[in-house]
Order: sequence, then structure tokens, then C-alpha cells
Amino acid sequence: MKRRRMIEALLAAGALPLLAACTPATRGNGTNPTLAISRSEWRDILPADRFAVLFEEATERPWSSPLNDEERPGTYICAACHQPLFESRHKYDSGTGWPSFTQPIADTMGTKADYKLLMRRTEYHCNRCGGHQGHVFNDGPPPRGERWCNNGLALLFVAEGEPFPELRG
Repeated sequence: MKRRRMIEALLAAGALPLLAACTPATRGNGTNPTLAISRSEWRDILPADRFAVLFEEATERPWSSPLNDEERPGTYICAACHQPLFESRHKYDSGTGWPSFTQPIADTMGTKADYKLLMRRTEYHCNRCGGHQGHVFNDGPPPRGERWCNNGLALLFVAEGEPFPELRG
């Protein structure tokens, strides 16, 4: 109960967003995204809801993404730059309301510490464009025990046999 009161007090004081500014971001493979497109350019390219999730680290409502029900074989790609991020064989129903995966495609994600909920979480993002995807947790299924919980708005699905869109940038 004390944590809840503290969060309410921080929210009322407008201090909660400052916590995110106190944590150093790690982009790409520990440095910067490899794709240099400005935020204003992404704002012009992407619909407002996708931009908010990808570049303002917003979170979509649970169970709002049609990707929750996607069961075809294929690949999930970054909705901003179109880099392949997840293979469908690693998707599972975590019961959380967001598309979840047991692992990403190797070398496609960067991470950073996130304290926005006053506890340490690991945020992950596309290492090509820096677009926020979601958070990784240690409560997933064996053998890795990871749950890569993704915003559906941050992904596009390419069914097996369909052509991939061109990489942006």
C-alpha cells in the first residue's frame, strides 16, 4: 500500500516522468540506432498511434492488437523501419493482452533500464531505428524463461511466402 501512495504522490507532483530522464538510454548494440532518421521525420512517416508507441514509448491498451490472434507462420517486423524482429514460431499467448514472444531474432534489439513504474524493468527497442517495442520479463516459458512483451502497434506481420516491405532509410 505504501508503494501505491508513493506513486500517487509522484503522479500528483508531476515527478514520475523525471525518473525516465534519469536513466541512460542504450540504443542499438549499446550505442545508437544504425538508422539516422529524426523524430520529426518519423512523425511525418508514421500514423500518430504508431509514432507514440515507437518514439514516445507509449503503451497500447491490452487486447487491442489484432496481432494477438495472429497464428499464421511468418515474421514480425518493426513497424517503423521494417527490420525483421521475431519469427512466428517464437510467439505464444502469455495471457497479458499483448503479443508475446520467447525470443527475438538475434542481434535485432537494444535494451535499457526503465523505472517508469518505480521498479526496474528492461525496455527493448529495434536496434536499427531505435523504435520502442516493449519490455522483456523473466516469467516466460522454458527453455529460456523470457517473455518479450511487445506493443502490437510497433509491429507489422508478414505471412510466410509474402514479400517483405522494403527497409526504410
